[in-house]
Amino acid sequence: MDVAKNLKIIGRAGTGVDNIDVSAASRHGIIVMNTPAGNTLSAAEHTCAMICAMSRHLPQGHMSLKQGRWDRKLYMGNELNGKTLGIIGLGKIGKEVATRMQSFGMTTIGYDPLVPASEAAEFNTEWMELEQLWPKADYVTVHVPLIPQTRGLLGEKTFPLCKSGVRVINVARGGVIDEAALLKALESGQCGGAALDVFEQEPPTNTALIQHNKVVCTPHLGASTEEAQLRVAMEIAEQFVDAVNGKSLFGAVNANALSNALKPETKPFVALGKCLGAVATALCGQVTNQTQVQVITYGDSLKQAGSYLGAAVTVGLLRSSTSNGMNLVNAGVVAKEIGIQIATSHQDCAPVPQTSACVSVVVTVNGVSHKLSGSVMSDSPVLLEIDDAIFVSGVMLQGNMLLYRTQAGVTAFPAIASVLSSSNQILSYGTTPPSNNGSWSAMQLASPLPSVDSLKQHVTFAVQLSLA
Repeated sequence: MDVAKNLKIIGRAGTGVDNIDVSAASRHGIIVMNTPAGNTLSAAEHTCAMICAMSRHLPQGHMSLKQGRWDRKLYMGNELNGKTLGIIGLGKIGKEVATRMQSFGMTTIGYDPLVPASEAAEFNTEWMELEQLWPKADYVTVHVPLIPQTRGLLGEKTFPLCKSGVRVINVARGGVIDEAALLKALESGQCGGAALDVFEQEPPTNTALIQHNKVVCTPHLGASTEEAQLRVAMEIAEQFVDAVNGKSLFGAVNANALSNALKPETKPFVALGKCLGAVATALCGQVTNQTQVQVITYGDSLKQAGSYLGAAVTVGLLRSSTSNGMNLVNAGVVAKEIGIQIATSHQDCAPVPQTSACVSVVVTVNGVSHKLSGSVMSDSPVLLEIDDAIFVSGVMLQGNMLLYRTQAGVTAFPAIASVLSSSNQILSYGTTPPSNNGSWSAMQLASPLPSVDSLKQHVTFAVQLSLA
């Protein structure tokens, strides 16, 4: 990723992304996508096939006959009818496994922290906690991603909680079942068999486990069907096109803020957030590891907007202070690495009368704070407030912007207008009402000034910036 400067999206034609450095991708602003549904049926069918093969010793009987033996008594199997299948992970694959194995007469029980009992009951599966599931299940199959909470889910501590002779199946991700603990359980008889399609290392190096006579194994074939490969290839390609066209980010695993920001009604507010962040940097100067940012949203339409607007403000805030490109994917990661503290909150009523939905940003750098408020008018970002000074009609935030503050009672506009050359004609202008603290003015210029130094004799503060 360090050398792939133009890389924008990494697609995983499948579900698991533990073979992608998602954290590194996020730091580089690269979207990581998977196809969570494309291989569902193939993985479920493979799981069911592995359960049958393990129960009836099909691979062992096959090889025995190939070698010229007729070992009918040696490979005595077990029926599935009347047995209990424990399913850990009741998502799409777990559900498909449940409905298929029920056709064999199995009772299905399951656990998934994200699936309520009522939803599990819809496919005739009794939801229960793991502590209840272990001693009830004759077979245990896992359908979960490999994350810290699931690594070694079946291991030294959990095998003793299971039925004696329990059989386990893993067609999900290697590492969910602790291979060393599994081998011990097989040798002691606590585990009566294992069907494995995935391993902690691939190709696997645990030859003792692979060669064990109670183990049925395949080389990660869960999604290896012509139908699944075609399906996930088409899905990831369609997801790429939708992402590039700004339609959706279905399957994105590291871009929650960006996913919400693609909605047509939210795009103008994302642009507003970036503009407010850029203006805040212009006012506060270079951000430091002591920078604090507070983003406050107002109005019902922005009640759920904190995540993507916080990211958008951060993009604007850091756009000139980081070497890597800033976007909504890496904004939070980069801010955290720098040490910037970002907080978001929401209030129902807007503090300014011009709009029912607006965003306020308070940025504190080295103990000095500035507050900005803005909204969207005609799908364009508008500045409404700087440090409690209100722009009554609002100022469009676009193009080459010049912001300056004058002392109370001082009108600097004529002097500044005379400084501007013909190539820097004023496209728009707005000012706040006079107050004891002076007033703020904002101009949009046709082109940027070479320097604001020539203005400083007329104002107490001046800064310019370019906005998209």
